[in-house]
Amino acid sequence: MTDHQGDMKKWNALIARLESREAVVGVVGLGYVGLPVATSFADAGFRVLGVDNDRERVAPVEGGRSHIRDIDDADISRLKAAHRLRASTSYRGLAKADAIVVSVPTPLSDGIPDVSSIEAAGRSLAKVITGDTLVILESTTYPGTTEEVLAPLLEASGLRAGHDFLLAYSPERIDPGNERFAFGDIPKVIGGINDVSTRAAATLYMQVVPKVVTVSGTREAEMTKLIENTFRHVNIGLVNELAQYANEWDVDIWEAIEAAATKPFGYMPFWPGPGWGGHCIPLDPSYLSWRVRRDHSHEIRFIELAQSINAEMPKYVVERASLLLNERGKALRGARILGIGAAYKGGTSDTRGAPSLKVLSLLAQRGAQVAFHDPLVPTLTIGDKALESLPLGAKLLAKQDLVVALIPQIDVDWGLIHREAPFIFDCCNAFKGLNGDVARL
Repeated sequence: MTDHQGDMKKWNALIARLESREAVVGVVGLGYVGLPVATSFADAGFRVLGVDNDRERVAPVEGGRSHIRDIDDADISRLKAAHRLRASTSYRGLAKADAIVVSVPTPLSDGIPDVSSIEAAGRSLAKVITGDTLVILESTTYPGTTEEVLAPLLEASGLRAGHDFLLAYSPERIDPGNERFAFGDIPKVIGGINDVSTRAAATLYMQVVPKVVTVSGTREAEMTKLIENTFRHVNIGLVNELAQYANEWDVDIWEAIEAAATKPFGYMPFWPGPGWGGHCIPLDPSYLSWRVRRDHSHEIRFIELAQSINAEMPKYVVERASLLLNERGKALRGARILGIGAAYKGGTSDTRGAPSLKVLSLLAQRGAQVAFHDPLVPTLTIGDKALESLPLGAKLLAKQDLVVALIPQIDVDWGLIHREAPFIFDCCNAFKGLNGDVARL
């Protein structure tokens, strides 16, 4: 038997274990991406070990509870009781894994992609990985990371990528707070460092998602996610700039966008707002910009322009709020302003990069008396002041000089706000179709 024949026999055996769901799956990182991935594989019948350095993520899972809103405590408890889901801070248990999915954070640091968590995972896996293992990176990153960063770290084990272990990339596409599309509803894009890596990774994901799309390599798969979010980033920047001019022209930008969306081809609606936030759209396009600057010493101008427009939206909202108050004979300094929604988008408690926080901070800096209401965010720090989410009531609303609807958060009593607030500045179309003292972005 040749070495190639021996390798294929080994990989066919791995693929058979993946197809039969007898394989053990490891998931590195138990955050908003990793935990849904882990529970999806466990629900499909795999035995899953989740590893995270943060004990505050591991302890709830081991206790049968979820630390993220999109996964119910009952699901964690059920999977724990069935012995299909475990969590640990140690990588040692991953030595028995047939497939390992890496879903760790990749933030920006001074405009430079921070892949230190990928590097740390690679070094830790190199100490425990064995032959016959499939490793898949899901973390959003720039093209080349899988082969240039992760592969050499794993090969420090003495094993060869594509020969002794398989390696692929599949971009995460999870949308926190999206009740329509969970992990198991979204097609997966997969690119391996060789054909058998792609085939094995595709086989694994076929067990938990409706459709698998394979591409020719890891770089194409890495680029896929950046294209998706750069497309959103640029179009959000476009509608945010249009919203500013539409206001000057007395045009209802929301109505105009809804009308444009009736065209059945060649158009997709994007909506203005007080800025963008979260862990994807403000960051992912910068991975592309960084790579272009590093390799070619210039920028991707569309990305940089959209970045500047979106980053300025909180300031624009504050200026509009000041003008709206002035028109009613009230100065911004000393005005009582209640912000509705503190997370970066509706349906989540995540405040990372939330434009709401930036708006509230700027209002406070200008001397406004700022408060907020968000059913999913109990506390905020604005400047050096800790604020608690105030319960909505007629008395609270009546004494506000301005109520600013920042995001369309779930479980907010928008009808109460419309009835009781003296004046509303709607930045998220929460009061669509309603008349009264409502100014729109």
